[in-house]
Amino acid sequence: MALRESDGSPGAPWERPLAGSLDRLVVESELLAENPLGDPPHRPLYVYRPPGVDLDHPRPLPSVYVIQGYTGQLDMWTSRSAFEPTMVERLDAMFAAGECPDAIVVFVDAWTSYGGSQFVDSTSTGPYQSYLCDEVVSFIDGRYPTVADRERRGIAGKSSGGYGAMVVPMMRPEVFGALASHAGDALFEVSYLPSIPDTVRTLRDEFDGSYDVFFERFAEADPKPYEEFGEPIMWYGCAASYSPDPERPGKALLPFDVETGRLIDQVWERWLELDPVRMASRSADALRGMRRIYLDAGKKDEYHLDLGAMAFARELEALGVEHTIELFDGKHGGLTYRYPGAIRELVVALSE
Repeated sequence: MALRESDGSPGAPWERPLAGSLDRLVVESELLAENPLGDPPHRPLYVYRPPGVDLDHPRPLPSVYVIQGYTGQLDMWTSRSAFEPTMVERLDAMFAAGECPDAIVVFVDAWTSYGGSQFVDSTSTGPYQSYLCDEVVSFIDGRYPTVADRERRGIAGKSSGGYGAMVVPMMRPEVFGALASHAGDALFEVSYLPSIPDTVRTLRDEFDGSYDVFFERFAEADPKPYEEFGEPIMWYGCAASYSPDPERPGKALLPFDVETGRLIDQVWERWLELDPVRMASRSADALRGMRRIYLDAGKKDEYHLDLGAMAFARELEALGVEHTIELFDGKHGGLTYRYPGAIRELVVALSE
């Protein structure tokens, strides 16, 4: 019997043809040009359109912007876990089944060579919050059938993306009117501080106690196993976002001593100023103006971000802000199945 070529898609489990459309664009950012890290100002931008929604769609639709976790980059949204649909396939299935009103879903890349930007403007990484709010949103509203109004615009993400989904609407409430955060970074003393001792030991035992040595070896290493490089790069990348060194663009002020792990109080205070739990009371009006706030996290989250979600929810309660929080059996990873449901929560609210 001879093998012959067959036309069309191989189908599941290799590929599930989309009922809607995923536009894979490349955009050039003026704001990210000449950023301190020399990272590319041209970026991929994915835009999902439900079945039957073309660029000339007669009715303007709500939009949801999806942002990635730390070390995430845009192409990872199409990665597949064994026996499961990808994120985009899950999203498409939800819209195709009529389980959600039509909306434009935008996947935004804010990767840096430190692994991420935390979706804030920083003199050490670049103006990624402004890139999202001022460039990407304007581009989408100018090209796609969206309602150009924060009352019809939401943002969602997980982990560092969940952090961004909480803080960007507080910092730029004129842009986003709804948010969904999956295990977003919050309650920094609980989520971040426990990993300092192991990070300091890794730097001491593997990298001569020096971030200069760390970055030299990180650049040369192939592969780059998380157990060796993950925590040090996460700490430095977050520091570059939360506490950039004003004297050295592209460099960070760490909130701990790399020899002992002792907190450096004046730097740590800068981090706490950007903790969503502490930002909430200063952003009461912005939060009260949200059309939908959805929070969730796994009860066994390795970074204790279930506790961060609860602490943020407590602040919302104290402010009289309506919200939903769901704690479920799960850890920090393997949450892709939860993303479409949260997007639906936002779209329904934004469509009312």
